[in-house]
Amino acid sequence: AIYLEHDPDGNAILSGTFTPSEGHHLYSKDIPANGLMGLGRPTLLALTDGSQMTALGELIESVQAREPDFEPKELLVYPAGPVTLRLPVKLPPGNNWIDDEVKITYMACSGLQCKPPVEGKIVPVRIPGAEMVASQ
Repeated sequence: AIYLEHDPDGNAILSGTFTPSEGHHLYSKDIPANGLMGLGRPTLLALTDGSQMTALGELIESVQAREPDFEPKELLVYPAGPVTLRLPVKLPPGNNWIDDEVKITYMACSGLQCKPPVEGKIVPVRIPGAEMVASQ
């Protein structure tokens, strides 16, 4: 699920909650794009090159990644269950709804199997212009 939140100061936060199947885990946002030795893929929520939003900071994770129970130990994983990533953003100017896009990457694995990775998938989103939010 991808949605827009606001922090207590009213700043826009682009959020994405990744919910793997029962018993599956996701990999840390901080592992390399191609995983380690071909294993795993990072969990990422990013703006596309043509996005009308501007990132104002780094990706923030809702849960801390940890060392796995398997090798390589550097292949950090999130505990099984949902993970929310949040990206502070500046909304584009305007008083209308705007069609935009974000890019997601993730890979879900259990102790027995991995699902195919999703890499750089473009997801359409509809966002409010900055003036719409300011007037609320």
